[in-house]
Amino acid sequence: MSLPWQTIFQAAHACLMEQDIAHKIALSNEVQQAWLAGQLSSDPAENPQRIDVPGRPARPELVSPKALPKRSMNSEKGRAALIHSLCHIEFNAINLAWDAVYRFQKMPRDYYTDWIQVAVEEACHFSLLRDHLRQMGYDYGDFDAHNGLWEMAVKTDFDPMVRMALVPRVLEARGLDVTPGIMAKLVEAGDTPAVEILKIIQRDEIGHVEIGSRWFQYLCDERGLPSMETFEGLIGQYMKGKLKGPFDRESRRKAGFSEEELDYLDGAG
Repeated sequence: MSLPWQTIFQAAHACLMEQDIAHKIALSNEVQQAWLAGQLSSDPAENPQRIDVPGRPARPELVSPKALPKRSMNSEKGRAALIHSLCHIEFNAINLAWDAVYRFQKMPRDYYTDWIQVAVEEACHFSLLRDHLRQMGYDYGDFDAHNGLWEMAVKTDFDPMVRMALVPRVLEARGLDVTPGIMAKLVEAGDTPAVEILKIIQRDEIGHVEIGSRWFQYLCDERGLPSMETFEGLIGQYMKGKLKGPFDRESRRKAGFSEEELDYLDGAG
């Protein structure tokens, strides 16, 4: 296998900007294989550019979160809308992981290995959810979606420490809190295949958030900053000090949160 790029940053940018879903997923897997085989260097490429719009298909249409209708889990269409929203989160997460590689070009090699793995696993999650959605008679793009995850990526594109704090440890970690409740509702609805998919996603996402926690701590240590106070300050600055609770403390412990951080989150929620 021979890819047309010399560095992981050039390859990550190509994955990030690819609009065709099938090509994005295939390319993500190919780039991971090339990276692990030592075929791509981590020599910095050109200065990373701000990316307001990453590679994505024309649909779904992106709207304000307030414009998204609330749908009942008691109907097939309502459950399909839920699966679609999860599918959209996972698609965004592919782009977020590749952006974490492309954008921050002075990190240790293990950082890139971690986030490439996240990109590939998010692509797998997306594919599982999309296949299930298709079995329900729908497809990705059939419902509207919002762009909140990527908007935070743009806001944090200047500093890997800020990115690690706010995207994996705040926005993506929210999935650790809400997924058990979603699974319970899907059990009630008799959607066993969706429950099994979410078990896989919950397991992997604990690992993804732990990667964010680990690199956040690394960057705090490198800069001589206290991680707890830094985390709290960033939430105060970017989230106005408020977070949605309740929080799944056990999942978050596995994902690298300290007891002090968990106590703080309970207060902020």
